[in-house]
Amino acid sequence: MFNIFKLLFTAKKRDKVSDEYVKVPANEINEDLKSHVIALEKLGEKYSEVIQKEYTSKFECNGKKNLKIWICRDIDGDQLPELTSNHCLEVEYRSQVAINFEGFTDEEDAYVYYIQLWYYFRGGRKGIGTLYDLSKCDLEAHIKNQLEVILREV
Repeated sequence: MFNIFKLLFTAKKRDKVSDEYVKVPANEINEDLKSHVIALEKLGEKYSEVIQKEYTSKFECNGKKNLKIWICRDIDGDQLPELTSNHCLEVEYRSQVAINFEGFTDEEDAYVYYIQLWYYFRGGRKGIGTLYDLSKCDLEAHIKNQLEVILREV
């Protein structure tokens, strides 16, 4: 009986997560999409900067120093310094809003939480991308909500 409830819960959770993203088939991954990804990342950068300023003192009051919110980009897990949103159509490219603060981890590439913005995966001959859906989701509210969860729990 427990397993049935577990399956129902995880199915609902998966549906919620999939509602936040648009699946982009390989034949639609083009320069037009690239402009959307670049715009989404710029919006994420803007929100990250503003929200970090807004929440820094709240985090410090809770003993969490050096709040950092930024756009993190990688290709196949490698965070290269020269990587920009112009590389978003490269295979295994991923961008996300990352959140961290001092004391959470000693690992340089780990963060408390992240919100994936764009990921392009190609297995075999076909590829697929997943893009954060701004038509259904409010990225600014999503970031703030996660910060409130972190303040309560971590």
